[in-house]
Amino acid sequence: MLDGARGRTGDPRAGRGEERGRPVRVLPSFGVPRPTTNPYIVMLAAALDAQDGVDLRRFTWRTALAGRYDVVHLHWPESLFAARSGTRRTLKRWAFLAWTVRLAVLRTPVVRTVHNVEHPRDVSRLESLGLRAVDRLTTARVVLNDVDAQVRTRVPTACVLHGHYRDWYAPHPRHDARPGSIAFVGLVRRYKGVEGLLAAFTETAREGPDLTLTIAGRPSSEALADAVRGAAARDPRVRARLGFLDDAALVQAVTSAQVVVLPYRHMHNSGAVLAALSLDRPVLVPDTAVNRALADEVGPGWVLTYDDELTGGDLLKAVAATRDRAPGARPDLSRRGWQEAGRAHLAVYRAALGRGRT
Repeated sequence: MLDGARGRTGDPRAGRGEERGRPVRVLPSFGVPRPTTNPYIVMLAAALDAQDGVDLRRFTWRTALAGRYDVVHLHWPESLFAARSGTRRTLKRWAFLAWTVRLAVLRTPVVRTVHNVEHPRDVSRLESLGLRAVDRLTTARVVLNDVDAQVRTRVPTACVLHGHYRDWYAPHPRHDARPGSIAFVGLVRRYKGVEGLLAAFTETAREGPDLTLTIAGRPSSEALADAVRGAAARDPRVRARLGFLDDAALVQAVTSAQVVVLPYRHMHNSGAVLAALSLDRPVLVPDTAVNRALADEVGPGWVLTYDDELTGGDLLKAVAATRDRAPGARPDLSRRGWQEAGRAHLAVYRAALGRGRT
């Protein structure tokens, strides 16, 4: 495989975009977008396609193992192991390891966007080996917030803020916020603290009899679905809208709320927070360094935080703080345009090519 790669590309150090005027050929870890593809990936791909200096390929295993490209850009590399059958997953594991060998031998620069602080824990030993190999091969890191940019690592780090969703959701009609309405929107998973939100909301029954809580999204388990349905049966103020949300349904759920609450147990980079802000709805989130920085960035009154465990008092304060928001008010997302993100990524690719892998 490596001999074939050399035959197609010639000198491993040649053909990496150094030729003046030729776009940098970038192989990302995502393929052609599907209807269920993360909007972040779709918008990033569009931003890169719009850059004259980028020739963005689409991932296939054939291209990865035998194609021509100058830079690899990885997002959630563990997703490359996904398969419907055990046999296919095993084949992908070995293909991934073979790919890391090619990248090492040809000294192909690897750019890694750090979406999560840690590697996933639910991977096999072979998959973990592949992910550790990627860590060693990484030439440059892209982080999505200013806080992570301050962390010192062995490779250079560039901060390219997660872009907004304003253009993405623009085609869908918005709704007027219902006074006193609280919403959780997105995949309902245990780490997102939905059960804690339901318990905290129960505490508001005396002081907030007119409040409502909507849980909108697809549960990851029947146990979570039952917990939400049970809360709705006990408290008429709780509304369950369980199931997949397309973009129009998500816009309806978010914009109908006075405040969106996202009580994740471990929150770092959150597309859901930016989705709510892009739809001009304030959010209540855990007090973390990343969320405090976001609050400073977007302006007062948009990112509200709470300490430790979420309580009914936190919900009541959030509703009171967002009740008199001026009509037409919008958070400041001017640093999060996708055109700027495209240019910043191109700069990272060119810098990675200039350094090579050490």
